[in-house]
Amino acid sequence: MLKNTQAIQTGYKSVRSQTMRIVAPLEIEDYVIQTAPFMSPPRWHIGHTSWFFEMLLKEYSPKYKIYSEDFLFYFNSYYDKFGVRIERAKRGTKSRPTVSETVKYRDFIDEAMLEFLSNLANHPKCNEILELVQLGLEHEMQHQELLVYDIKHLLCDIYKTPINKENSLEGKKVIGMAQVEGGLFWLGDKESKFAFDNERPSHQVYLQDFAIDLAMVNNTEFLEFILAGGYQDPSLWYAEGWNLLNQEKWQAPLYWEFIENEWYIRDYHGLHKVLDKANYPVSHVNFHEASAFAKWRGKRLPTEAEWEKAACFSQELKENTLFPWGNNSPDILTANLFENNLWDVSPIGAFPLGISSYGCHQMIGDLWEWTTSDYAPYPGFKPYFNEYTDKWFISQKVLRGGSYATAQSHIRTTYRNYFYPQERWMLVGFRCAKTL
Repeated sequence: MLKNTQAIQTGYKSVRSQTMRIVAPLEIEDYVIQTAPFMSPPRWHIGHTSWFFEMLLKEYSPKYKIYSEDFLFYFNSYYDKFGVRIERAKRGTKSRPTVSETVKYRDFIDEAMLEFLSNLANHPKCNEILELVQLGLEHEMQHQELLVYDIKHLLCDIYKTPINKENSLEGKKVIGMAQVEGGLFWLGDKESKFAFDNERPSHQVYLQDFAIDLAMVNNTEFLEFILAGGYQDPSLWYAEGWNLLNQEKWQAPLYWEFIENEWYIRDYHGLHKVLDKANYPVSHVNFHEASAFAKWRGKRLPTEAEWEKAACFSQELKENTLFPWGNNSPDILTANLFENNLWDVSPIGAFPLGISSYGCHQMIGDLWEWTTSDYAPYPGFKPYFNEYTDKWFISQKVLRGGSYATAQSHIRTTYRNYFYPQERWMLVGFRCAKTL
């Protein structure tokens, strides 16, 4: 048990410091701005992830006293059992607590947590607490990824002119579909040291024979969809998607800009012509856009079970392959987010060894991928922690695969992410499938 408590202290320090490395390049003004209702100010993220551990201290450390009732109100996210909270869309409407006060709060919680953990071995609920601390760290790594999304949305317009900064990776054109045999398939996690409760229990599902694209849809292909009038053809869209398209005036993926009769993409490195990123997977598309493209191509999006089976890797690949996230993951990245950084999606075919057993490229660690599956509990689901994953089993779609901002320890083929069909500020792309 002592070994576990020592390991959790090391892990705690590592994860908590990584969050602060991500926000380190920001100016003080950047921490408090909320550019859209779906994103959160960086100040809120660094406070909320501390609030999570404060709730643990409140429950299990008899001597602990709440730091501030006002902080409880501001830094709670959606946990109703812990009391009232600020509305998500209003997190950027408050100037207090200040950034310095929030960092001070974070430091206070870290000091209290490390002292608590150092004496945890003799606690009567040691195992229960260790599980919750690990969940808290996994939760913070999820917020680190959200920070990458939110910072991009916050500062996406800081570059005003096109720049030439090419990714050093070389890709290749990958076309065609893999044919995958159907039958019974074990869906979900059954062997990882840690997996979220929504990945379990592993259970058998039946699949028909299907085909799935060897690569994600790239920028050139999606540009063809735009130029062919895909955003003007209601027959390609679900009713909800078509209504939102007209309401929100969608004309292209998020961060695409039409300048002097040519489409550009804005990313961390600046502004690029779409055709200069022709072989990169299209990103920042929502479920409705992905579904419309798939229908235009005479295909559909894969189910999450189809996606997971196609993403299976042989044991040899698992042990010997250098996967795309090796250089991009926030776990090891300390470079400035906005200058000389490595955060970027990889061109298709850049990692010829990192291919699934069915020949599919980049199913892990570049962009999340939409599936057509509704986010719902697996049969026999049991929550680790109420109001964490279980309260979201409604109206959302499952995404698979991870992105270049996903923590390395979260990279696994069973990881189930979930977002609303209209959302697209996250790092997400897609590939198509069809029934054979």
